[in-house]
This record gives sequence, structure tokens and C-alpha cells, in this order.
Amino acid sequence: MPIRIKRLTENFAAEIKDVNLCEKISMRDFSDIKTAFEEYSILVFPNQPLTDEQQVVFSQRFGDLENTINSKQQGGAGKPVTVLTNVGKNGEVIAPEDRRMVFNTGNQMWHTDSSFKLIPAMMSLLSGREVPPEGGETEFASMRAAYEDLDNYQKSELEQLICVHDFAYSRSLIDTSLLDREDKYELPPVRQAMIRKNPTNRRKNLFLGAHASYIEGWPLEKGRTLIKRLNKHITDGKYIYKHSWKRNDLVIWDNRCALHRGRPWQRTYRRVMHRTTVVGSMTV
Repeated sequence: MPIRIKRLTENFAAEIKDVNLCEKISMRDFSDIKTAFEEYSILVFPNQPLTDEQQVVFSQRFGDLENTINSKQQGGAGKPVTVLTNVGKNGEVIAPEDRRMVFNTGNQMWHTDSSFKLIPAMMSLLSGREVPPEGGETEFASMRAAYEDLDNYQKSELEQLICVHDFAYSRSLIDTSLLDREDKYELPPVRQAMIRKNPTNRRKNLFLGAHASYIEGWPLEKGRTLIKRLNKHITDGKYIYKHSWKRNDLVIWDNRCALHRGRPWQRTYRRVMHRTTVVGSMTV
């Protein structure tokens, strides 16, 4: 039986049914999933009780995986699976004021994973191992749909602009002391084209988010004003899909053309999410 695809919004996002990712899927099913990924940008796979090994195996079918950054706040550096959790080593719920939790509040800003790296991520795959009964949703915003709604003059005005993306900048919006000198040395600012193009279907999109610090060659505040205005345009309600998690959901998204952010939840509830990230390319 072929996979079933159900659209979740008018602009993007789809749910994939009739596939078991805990087993090796056929080339035909994988090809259909890859095609759907390029078309819809966000794919939701309900009821996928994956192990880390199974998640890694499925993720690697899309390409090489990133390792986690070597931040002292992140933990688990150098591994292909990032654990995003408020649960400590002894099973305790970590207090919201703990520095690890403060660091992770950065995930509540609109961003695209690894845009602060020279080669940004192509795809992230997030598995909901434990989810709160309410809150903790993940919202996604389509930079492709937002770009397509700009007029031709706006598009041509933005075409040649270069943004500098900087992890230290985005974390400084939370607390200037979150990253030390070693962290900043590992992740220096990088240049990214403001307009990128999908290498498969050639559709264009904006490429911004919280890591976008300034526009190359522009006065600092003028560039940040434009970035802020465009980020606000991208995150207009009509470009957003909100995912309310159920246990064992797997959600994959296209970092090349979608922003995302986590939403808060009552911190007495446990939340354990395992993420893998597929390396992208320099193609714009």
C-alpha cells in the first residue's frame, strides 16, 4: 500500500500515513517521502516509537548528519542525536531557572537550525519521546510562501543581499553571558544569502530568523530593521503551522525554507525530544 499524504495547511505541511519508520522502508516509499518533503517542507509522521538507532538510520537516508555543537550548555557534544529535555540524569524535572533551561529558551525564538554554520542544515527530524499533556507545541513558518507573497519590486530589492548569521548574537538576546569565548570561537559569524533557491524544484524563499544579525554593507540598525520587518512578515499567521505533539510523533522540516520555534509549557511536566539534523549544502 502506498503512503498517504494529508495536507495540513493551504501553504505547506503534510501528514504522512501508512508507513512504519521503525523498519527499513522501501525505495518507493522513501522516494515518495522525499518528494513530499520538497513539496510541503514539514512532514508529520504519527505513532513512530523510534529508538535512537532507528532515527539515525532513517535520517541518514537523506544525507550526512550533523553532530551537536560543543557548547557546555548543550551537553552530548559530538553525537548525531541531540536530546532536548527538561529531565535530569536522575529523572528529576530541571528547574526553569537552571542555566541549561535558560540556554534552551533560545529555541522559543523563530529560527532555522544551523543557519549560523557555513553550511546550514537541510533537514531536522524531531521525535517526541515524552510530551506534556498541554503546551510545548512547535510552530513552523514558511519562508517560501512568505517570499512568494512579496511583490516583484520587493523581491528584486532583496535578491543580492547578504545576511550575517551569528549564534552568539541570537543567544545574546537572551543573556549575554550564555556563551563563553570558546563557544564563540567554535561558531564564528557566517555569510548567508537572504534569498535561497531549492535545488530540486527551484522555488525561492527568504532565509532569515533569529540568527540573522545584520545585512552586509548596510548600517547596522537599518539592516536590523529590515530583518525584523521581514521576520514579522514570515511569521504572519497565514504562513504558520502549529504542531501539537502526541507521544512518538516524528516531525521533519526543511531548514532551508522554514522557520520554527518551540512554545512554552508548564515546567512540572516532563518533555523529552530527540533530534537529528541532516547537513545541507552551499547551494542558494
